[in-house]
Amino acid sequence: MRDIYDLGDRLLIVVTDRISAYDVIMNEGIPSKGRVLNKISEYWFKLTEDIVPNHMISTNVGDYPTGFREYSSQLEGRSMLVEKADTLPVECVVRGYLAGSGWKEYSVSQSVCGVGLPSGLKESSKLGAPIFTPATKAELGDHDENISFEKTAELIGRERAEQVRETSISLYLRASEIADGKGIIIADTKFEFGTDNDGNLILIDEALTPDSSRFWPKDGYLPGGPQPSFDKQYVRDYLTSTGWDRVPPPPRLPADVIIKTSEKYREAYSRLTGSNLD
Repeated sequence: MRDIYDLGDRLLIVVTDRISAYDVIMNEGIPSKGRVLNKISEYWFKLTEDIVPNHMISTNVGDYPTGFREYSSQLEGRSMLVEKADTLPVECVVRGYLAGSGWKEYSVSQSVCGVGLPSGLKESSKLGAPIFTPATKAELGDHDENISFEKTAELIGRERAEQVRETSISLYLRASEIADGKGIIIADTKFEFGTDNDGNLILIDEALTPDSSRFWPKDGYLPGGPQPSFDKQYVRDYLTSTGWDRVPPPPRLPADVIIKTSEKYREAYSRLTGSNLD
Protein backbone atom coordinates (compact mmCIF):
# COMPACT_ATOMS: atom_id res chain seq x y z
CA MET A 1 0.00 0.00 0.00
CA ARG A 2 1.51 3.30 -1.10
CA ASP A 3 0.92 7.03 -0.84
CA ILE A 4 1.75 8.83 -4.09
CA TYR A 5 2.50 12.54 -4.41
CA ASP A 6 2.25 14.16 -7.86
CA LEU A 7 5.16 16.55 -8.41
CA GLY A 8 4.39 17.41 -12.02
CA ASP A 9 6.83 15.46 -14.19
CA ARG A 10 7.80 13.26 -11.23
CA LEU A 11 6.11 11.29 -8.46
CA LEU A 12 7.11 10.64 -4.87
CA ILE A 13 6.06 7.14 -3.81
CA VAL A 14 5.91 6.40 -0.09
CA VAL A 15 5.54 2.71 0.76
CA THR A 16 3.54 2.26 3.96
CA ASP A 17 3.23 -0.65 6.37
CA ARG A 18 -0.45 -1.10 5.53
CA ILE A 19 -1.40 -4.52 4.21
CA SER A 20 -4.36 -5.81 2.23
CA ALA A 21 -5.69 -9.31 1.77
CA TYR A 22 -8.46 -10.42 -0.55
CA ASP A 23 -8.70 -6.77 -1.72
CA VAL A 24 -9.51 -5.53 1.80
CA ILE A 25 -7.14 -3.30 3.78
CA MET A 26 -6.42 -4.62 7.26
CA ASN A 27 -6.76 -2.35 10.28
CA GLU A 28 -3.26 -3.21 11.49
CA GLY A 29 0.02 -2.55 9.73
CA ILE A 30 3.03 -4.86 9.41
CA PRO A 31 6.17 -3.28 10.92
CA SER A 32 9.05 -2.81 8.43
CA LYS A 33 6.95 -3.98 5.47
CA GLY A 34 7.13 -0.66 3.61
CA ARG A 35 10.88 -0.34 4.01
CA VAL A 36 11.42 -3.93 2.85
CA LEU A 37 9.35 -3.47 -0.30
CA ASN A 38 10.96 -0.14 -1.17
CA LYS A 39 14.51 -1.41 -0.65
CA ILE A 40 13.89 -4.64 -2.58
CA SER A 41 12.51 -2.66 -5.53
CA GLU A 42 15.58 -0.41 -5.42
CA TYR A 43 17.80 -3.52 -5.34
CA TRP A 44 16.19 -5.02 -8.45
CA PHE A 45 15.95 -1.72 -10.36
CA LYS A 46 19.73 -1.38 -10.10
CA LEU A 47 20.36 -5.00 -11.12
CA THR A 48 18.10 -4.95 -14.19
CA GLU A 49 18.51 -1.46 -15.68
CA ASP A 50 20.64 -2.93 -18.48
CA ILE A 51 17.60 -4.97 -19.59
CA VAL A 52 15.11 -2.10 -19.48
CA PRO A 53 15.27 1.42 -18.00
CA ASN A 54 13.12 2.02 -14.92
CA HIS A 55 11.41 4.99 -13.35
CA MET A 56 13.63 5.31 -10.26
CA ILE A 57 15.39 8.65 -9.85
CA SER A 58 16.49 8.51 -6.20
CA THR A 59 15.75 7.08 -2.76
CA ASN A 60 17.88 9.74 -1.07
CA VAL A 61 15.61 12.20 0.74
CA GLY A 62 18.24 14.90 0.14
CA ASP A 63 17.38 14.70 -3.56
CA TYR A 64 13.65 15.29 -2.97
CA PRO A 65 12.00 18.71 -3.35
CA THR A 66 12.73 20.98 -0.39
CA GLY A 67 9.29 20.67 1.21
CA PHE A 68 9.73 16.94 1.78
CA ARG A 69 13.14 17.05 3.44
CA GLU A 70 11.78 18.08 6.84
CA TYR A 71 10.00 14.71 6.92
CA SER A 72 13.20 12.73 6.31
CA SER A 73 12.72 10.58 9.42
CA GLN A 74 9.40 9.36 8.03
CA LEU A 75 10.52 9.04 4.40
CA GLU A 76 14.00 7.55 4.80
CA GLY A 77 14.14 3.97 3.52
CA ARG A 78 10.48 3.76 2.47
CA SER A 79 10.20 6.31 -0.34
CA MET A 80 11.32 6.74 -3.93
CA LEU A 81 11.38 9.70 -6.30
CA VAL A 82 10.41 8.43 -9.74
CA GLU A 83 9.87 9.57 -13.28
CA LYS A 84 6.23 9.93 -14.29
CA ALA A 85 5.14 7.60 -17.10
CA ASP A 86 2.09 6.72 -19.16
CA THR A 87 1.10 3.36 -17.68
CA LEU A 88 0.30 0.43 -19.96
CA PRO A 89 -3.11 -1.08 -19.07
CA VAL A 90 -1.89 -4.64 -18.48
CA GLU A 91 -0.23 -6.57 -15.65
CA CYS A 92 2.76 -8.41 -17.11
CA VAL A 93 2.89 -11.69 -15.22
CA VAL A 94 5.64 -14.26 -15.71
CA ARG A 95 5.28 -17.76 -14.27
CA GLY A 96 8.11 -20.20 -13.79
CA TYR A 97 6.05 -22.48 -11.57
CA LEU A 98 2.40 -23.52 -11.54
CA ALA A 99 0.65 -21.83 -8.61
CA GLY A 100 -2.26 -19.61 -7.66
CA SER A 101 -4.72 -18.72 -10.42
CA GLY A 102 -2.40 -20.40 -12.93
CA TRP A 103 -2.78 -23.74 -11.17
CA LYS A 104 -6.55 -23.30 -10.98
CA GLU A 105 -6.78 -22.54 -14.70
CA TYR A 106 -4.47 -25.42 -15.63
CA SER A 107 -6.59 -27.83 -13.56
CA VAL A 108 -9.56 -27.03 -15.79
CA SER A 109 -8.03 -26.42 -19.23
CA GLN A 110 -4.40 -27.66 -19.11
CA SER A 111 -3.40 -24.14 -20.16
CA VAL A 112 -2.79 -20.72 -18.60
CA CYS A 113 -3.85 -17.57 -20.47
CA GLY A 114 -4.04 -19.55 -23.69
CA VAL A 115 -0.58 -21.08 -23.23
CA GLY A 116 -0.88 -24.87 -23.47
CA LEU A 117 1.10 -26.88 -20.93
CA PRO A 118 2.04 -30.58 -20.63
CA SER A 119 -0.34 -32.94 -18.88
CA GLY A 120 0.43 -34.38 -15.48
CA LEU A 121 1.80 -31.24 -13.81
CA LYS A 122 1.23 -30.84 -10.09
CA GLU A 123 0.52 -27.75 -8.05
CA SER A 124 3.83 -25.84 -7.67
CA SER A 125 5.50 -27.82 -10.49
CA LYS A 126 8.38 -26.06 -12.22
CA LEU A 127 7.60 -25.28 -15.85
CA GLY A 128 9.97 -26.24 -18.66
CA ALA A 129 10.39 -22.53 -19.45
CA PRO A 130 8.79 -19.42 -17.95
CA ILE A 131 5.56 -18.29 -19.59
CA PHE A 132 4.05 -14.84 -20.07
CA THR A 133 0.51 -14.74 -18.67
CA PRO A 134 -0.82 -11.16 -18.72
CA ALA A 135 -3.80 -9.83 -16.82
CA THR A 136 -6.03 -6.79 -16.92
CA LYS A 137 -5.43 -3.95 -14.47
CA ALA A 138 -8.57 -4.01 -12.34
CA GLU A 139 -10.14 -1.01 -10.67
CA LEU A 140 -9.68 -0.73 -6.91
CA GLY A 141 -11.72 -3.42 -5.17
CA ASP A 142 -11.99 -5.60 -8.28
CA HIS A 143 -9.86 -8.59 -9.19
CA ASP A 144 -7.35 -8.70 -12.04
CA GLU A 145 -8.44 -11.04 -14.83
CA ASN A 146 -6.06 -13.30 -16.75
CA ILE A 147 -6.07 -12.56 -20.50
CA SER A 148 -4.43 -14.05 -23.58
CA PHE A 149 -1.49 -12.60 -25.45
CA GLU A 150 -3.86 -11.80 -28.34
CA LYS A 151 -6.03 -9.73 -26.02
CA THR A 152 -2.90 -7.95 -24.79
CA ALA A 153 -2.00 -7.12 -28.39
CA GLU A 154 -5.49 -5.67 -28.88
CA LEU A 155 -5.05 -3.46 -25.80
CA ILE A 156 -1.54 -2.09 -26.42
CA GLY A 157 -0.63 -3.04 -29.99
CA ARG A 158 1.19 -6.16 -31.19
CA GLU A 159 4.68 -4.63 -31.36
CA ARG A 160 4.44 -3.28 -27.80
CA ALA A 161 2.91 -6.55 -26.56
CA GLU A 162 5.80 -8.54 -28.01
CA GLN A 163 8.23 -6.09 -26.44
CA VAL A 164 6.78 -6.38 -22.94
CA ARG A 165 6.56 -10.17 -23.23
CA GLU A 166 10.24 -10.45 -24.18
CA THR A 167 11.30 -7.90 -21.56
CA SER A 168 9.24 -9.48 -18.78
CA ILE A 169 10.69 -12.93 -19.40
CA SER A 170 14.24 -11.52 -19.55
CA LEU A 171 13.70 -9.75 -16.21
CA TYR A 172 12.29 -12.91 -14.64
CA LEU A 173 15.19 -15.06 -15.86
CA ARG A 174 17.77 -12.60 -14.51
CA ALA A 175 16.05 -12.27 -11.14
CA SER A 176 15.26 -15.96 -10.67
CA GLU A 177 18.90 -16.89 -11.32
CA ILE A 178 20.12 -14.37 -8.74
CA ALA A 179 17.49 -15.36 -6.18
CA ASP A 180 18.14 -19.07 -6.68
CA GLY A 181 21.74 -18.55 -5.63
CA LYS A 182 20.44 -17.01 -2.40
CA GLY A 183 18.02 -19.79 -1.54
CA ILE A 184 14.84 -18.22 -2.91
CA ILE A 185 12.60 -19.53 -5.69
CA ILE A 186 10.69 -16.81 -7.53
CA ALA A 187 7.67 -18.85 -8.57
CA ASP A 188 6.04 -16.00 -10.47
CA THR A 189 6.05 -12.24 -10.55
CA LYS A 190 4.15 -9.25 -11.90
CA PHE A 191 5.70 -6.32 -13.74
CA GLU A 192 4.17 -3.02 -14.71
CA PHE A 193 5.45 -0.91 -17.58
CA GLY A 194 4.90 2.57 -18.88
CA THR A 195 6.32 4.84 -21.54
CA ASP A 196 8.36 7.99 -21.02
CA ASN A 197 7.89 11.29 -22.87
CA ASP A 198 9.71 9.87 -25.90
CA GLY A 199 7.57 6.75 -26.03
CA ASN A 200 10.30 4.47 -24.68
CA LEU A 201 9.36 1.49 -22.51
CA ILE A 202 10.29 1.77 -18.82
CA LEU A 203 9.73 -0.49 -15.83
CA ILE A 204 7.55 1.20 -13.18
CA ASP A 205 5.73 0.52 -9.91
CA GLU A 206 7.51 -2.05 -7.71
CA ALA A 207 9.80 -4.79 -8.92
CA LEU A 208 10.20 -8.39 -7.76
CA THR A 209 9.03 -7.83 -4.20
CA PRO A 210 7.22 -10.33 -1.95
CA ASP A 211 4.02 -8.38 -2.69
CA SER A 212 4.32 -8.62 -6.49
CA SER A 213 5.85 -12.11 -6.56
CA ARG A 214 5.69 -15.53 -4.97
CA PHE A 215 8.94 -16.09 -3.08
CA TRP A 216 9.45 -19.64 -1.84
CA PRO A 217 12.35 -20.96 0.24
CA LYS A 218 14.43 -23.21 -2.00
CA ASP A 219 15.18 -25.67 0.78
CA GLY A 220 12.07 -27.74 1.36
CA TYR A 221 10.54 -27.10 -2.06
CA LEU A 222 8.23 -30.00 -2.87
CA PRO A 223 5.72 -29.89 -5.76
CA GLY A 224 2.27 -31.33 -5.19
CA GLY A 225 0.74 -28.61 -3.04
CA PRO A 226 1.16 -25.03 -1.79
CA GLN A 227 4.62 -23.91 -0.66
CA PRO A 228 5.63 -21.77 2.32
CA SER A 229 6.33 -18.22 1.22
CA PHE A 230 7.95 -14.91 2.17
CA ASP A 231 4.87 -12.75 1.82
CA LYS A 232 1.41 -12.02 3.16
CA GLN A 233 0.34 -15.67 2.92
CA TYR A 234 0.65 -15.94 6.71
CA VAL A 235 -2.03 -13.23 6.98
CA ARG A 236 -4.24 -14.91 4.36
CA ASP A 237 -3.98 -18.24 6.16
CA TYR A 238 -5.00 -16.67 9.44
CA LEU A 239 -7.97 -14.88 7.87
CA THR A 240 -9.12 -18.12 6.25
CA SER A 241 -8.94 -19.90 9.62
CA THR A 242 -11.37 -17.38 11.12
CA GLY A 243 -14.08 -18.14 8.56
CA TRP A 244 -14.14 -14.49 7.48
CA ASP A 245 -16.31 -13.95 4.38
CA ARG A 246 -13.82 -11.46 2.82
CA VAL A 247 -16.27 -8.60 3.20
CA PRO A 248 -15.21 -5.51 5.20
CA PRO A 249 -14.59 -5.01 8.03
CA PRO A 250 -11.79 -7.58 8.38
CA PRO A 251 -10.98 -9.43 11.60
CA ARG A 252 -8.35 -7.98 13.91
CA LEU A 253 -4.88 -9.41 13.29
CA PRO A 254 -3.36 -10.91 16.46
CA ALA A 255 0.10 -9.78 17.56
CA ASP A 256 1.71 -13.11 16.69
CA VAL A 257 0.41 -12.97 13.10
CA ILE A 258 1.70 -9.41 12.72
CA ILE A 259 5.14 -10.32 14.11
CA LYS A 260 5.47 -13.49 12.04
CA THR A 261 4.50 -11.68 8.84
CA SER A 262 7.00 -8.91 9.55
CA GLU A 263 9.70 -11.53 10.07
CA LYS A 264 8.88 -13.12 6.69
CA TYR A 265 9.32 -9.80 4.87
CA ARG A 266 12.57 -9.03 6.69
CA GLU A 267 13.93 -12.50 5.94
CA ALA A 268 13.23 -12.07 2.22
CA TYR A 269 15.21 -8.82 2.27
CA SER A 270 18.16 -10.23 4.18
CA ARG A 271 18.37 -13.36 2.01
CA LEU A 272 18.33 -11.36 -1.22
CA THR A 273 20.64 -8.52 -0.27
CA GLY A 274 22.85 -10.15 2.34
CA SER A 275 22.07 -7.21 4.67
CA ASN A 276 19.81 -6.85 7.66
CA LEU A 277 17.24 -4.08 7.79
CA ASP A 278 18.36 -1.30 10.15
